[in-house]
Amino acid sequence: MDDSKKRLTPLSELGEFGLIDKLTSDIKLKNSSTLVGIGDDAAVIKSKKDLLTLVSKDLLLEGVHFDMMYAPLKHLGYKAAVVNFSDIVAMNGKPKQLLVGIGVGAKFSVEAIEEIYFGIKTACKIYGVDFIGGDTTASASGLVISATVIGEVEQDRIVYRKGASPNDLICVSGDLGGAYIGLLILEREKQAFKANPDLQPELSEHDYVLQRQLKPEARTDIVEILAKNKIIPTSMIDVSDGLASDVKHLCKASNTGCIISEEKIPIDQETYEMSKIFNLVPSVSALNGGEDYELLFTIKQSDYEKIKEIAEISVIGYMVDASEGERFITNDNITVDLEAQGWDALKRRQSEIPDNGS
Repeated sequence: MDDSKKRLTPLSELGEFGLIDKLTSDIKLKNSSTLVGIGDDAAVIKSKKDLLTLVSKDLLLEGVHFDMMYAPLKHLGYKAAVVNFSDIVAMNGKPKQLLVGIGVGAKFSVEAIEEIYFGIKTACKIYGVDFIGGDTTASASGLVISATVIGEVEQDRIVYRKGASPNDLICVSGDLGGAYIGLLILEREKQAFKANPDLQPELSEHDYVLQRQLKPEARTDIVEILAKNKIIPTSMIDVSDGLASDVKHLCKASNTGCIISEEKIPIDQETYEMSKIFNLVPSVSALNGGEDYELLFTIKQSDYEKIKEIAEISVIGYMVDASEGERFITNDNITVDLEAQGWDALKRRQSEIPDNGS
């Protein structure tokens, strides 16, 4: 039977509890600490000696955090889960359980919600996280996804935003700016489609940056690498708002200043080339783009020898006394104040499409 002609199931046909049963009947618990998952008023999680429980929550709103015109539903579910996992990873912990609440409008079919949950369950499977419950309700203002993640970390390995000291090295995993460039490409093609619906989107050869935007990953591997090399960062955060904003968060929490070197910022070649096409300085994409979900952290200088050969980690600067401020050294060796112009959900985002992005 042609899938395009397959009958879609109205949400009203199943009702709230029927929908919950359909979405969760195949979920199996993987962690011994999860005593009770979906099916009761609350999940029950066993505490362990010398372990700390971590809980974090994110809210994703249609029209604010994602655009239904170009966000595949399964990728949206995956991303909603992973960005929460990243918060736990940013404290040197491991995500263990996830709860998700969804507000949906009448325009969504059962199959559409199943796609979102497929993405959520796929992320949980990959990261070894138990999907233990949540809530569904009606929404009059578009799709809303609220996710709460519970994780754990050994008491002597937890890392906060505070804790950095002057002379600590500033490190970042992976590369930066790709998610922002992916967003600019998607927005560019959206505008082209609105102007001429007959045009086909130009998305070929942009797989990397599009994946960085639509299907990010939490850097659990970096936590494992740090543990293997016996490194405990002095402070850490994930890069969700942009490098500039997030390093400022570390400085504020640790009561330090910083010096970041433009030439040290890791930028993928595709990000670099597309930044030029959009008339952007590539480092601006990294500094202000956000949503890369890489780990930004500080280490003692004595740990440099342990970290210098790790390909996935770059040293991009160092902490200084708070009185020296937060500074950025350009490729021309000019020192300027580090300005944060990245994501702020309650302000207008610096993500309008540059004029020459086509």
